[in-house]
Amino acid sequence: MPVSTEMPSHPLTLEGHSVLHQMFRFRWADWNGLGEGERLGILKEATQTLAPMEESGETALFSMLGHKGDLMLIHFRDSFDALNMAELALKKLRIERFLEPTNSYLSVIELGLYDSTVKLYKQLMEQGLAPHSEEWEKAVQETIERQKAAMAPRLFPKIPEHRYLCFYPMDRKRGEAINFYTQNIEHRQKQMEAHGMVGRRYAGKVQQIISGSIGFDDWEWGVDLFAADPLQFKKLIYEMRFDEVSAVYAVFGAFFIGLRVKVEKLGELLSGVAV
Repeated sequence: MPVSTEMPSHPLTLEGHSVLHQMFRFRWADWNGLGEGERLGILKEATQTLAPMEESGETALFSMLGHKGDLMLIHFRDSFDALNMAELALKKLRIERFLEPTNSYLSVIELGLYDSTVKLYKQLMEQGLAPHSEEWEKAVQETIERQKAAMAPRLFPKIPEHRYLCFYPMDRKRGEAINFYTQNIEHRQKQMEAHGMVGRRYAGKVQQIISGSIGFDDWEWGVDLFAADPLQFKKLIYEMRFDEVSAVYAVFGAFFIGLRVKVEKLGELLSGVAV
């Protein structure tokens, strides 16, 4: 049987931390109706639970801007089970009755390997290996394991401590007329390479963490941007609008902006004090 000359369509990916974003509206009227002693007790309990999560770099608290919510928690964990435990730990706290969920997002940190994938597929096809054969899959798995070890710091990071956060979900268009996924893998690889070059120009200004959510949530990816200057979010995203993969194929969801708040400052924040 002749070996297929058609390169597989899907790029390889590496997966790391499981990620959960939780957005809440705070029930200010109920909170302000409590006595000072009760508020202090609730805050002490919440701090005792959340502070160790924050110190480990696994959970971060943000004060949100705008009507989409008041507070956001981001959790990085090593599994969905651990994310579920973080959710349950929060639900057991007395402060939970003042937190009205407005949104959430579930995903896993993802690194796409377009460039490595195209090179590997070409090498394997030149060796005469049939796509998805036992020998092919073994070579692919070896590449994934090698890349995963090399990329471990990017796959399993702590949550960055920059002051400002921009989070948004996004898709690639797959309609009848314009469909990213019907383009051949080499064309998509060139598009993603040009897209990545824009991001690299913002190294040191914006820290970006991409998480994949196909099969987990309503969009295909979640994007977290962290920076000391929020104007960098606007500049980066605007500049990316002009590359082909964004201009032709990108669809964006809602944008959520937050200011990092240390858990120990939660009481000040809920007293209406800027922290």
